[in-house]
Amino acid sequence: MQISRRPALAALAVTLTVAALAGCSGGGAVTDVDVEDAAALLEDPDVTVVDVRTPAEFAEGHLDGAVNIDLSDPAFADLVADLPQDGTYLVYCRTDNRSGTATDLMAEAGLTDIHDLDGGVVAWAEAGMPLVVG
Repeated sequence: MQISRRPALAALAVTLTVAALAGCSGGGAVTDVDVEDAAALLEDPDVTVVDVRTPAEFAEGHLDGAVNIDLSDPAFADLVADLPQDGTYLVYCRTDNRSGTATDLMAEAGLTDIHDLDGGVVAWAEAGMPLVVG
C-alpha cells in the first residue's frame, strides 16, 4: 500500500505561506513597552506621544506632551498617514486595547518605530507616574 505525500506537501506549503506572510506584516514595527521603558522614551524629545482615546478621556488625564488622535475618529487612518514615517511613536489608550488597533493601523500606514504602552494610561497612573489634566 502506497501512502500519498500530497497531504503532507499541502500542509507544508500552507505552513510556509503563512510564515512568509507573517514576515511581511510589518517586520516588527510595533514594540510593546512597560511603564519604565515608556518613561525612558519620554526623555527623547524626538518621540511623539500619541493618545488614541476620545478627547473627553484625554482631558481627564494624559501623558505630558501627548497629542490626541482619537481612534474612533473616521479620519484616524488619514491622520496617521500624515505622520512622518521615520518618526518614533509612543502610543497608548486606557488599558491597551484600542492602542493595539491603532498601532496596527499606524504600521499599515508605513510607520516603522512604534511603541505601545502595555496596560495603557491605567498602568501609567498605577505606577505613580504623572498625568496632565486638561
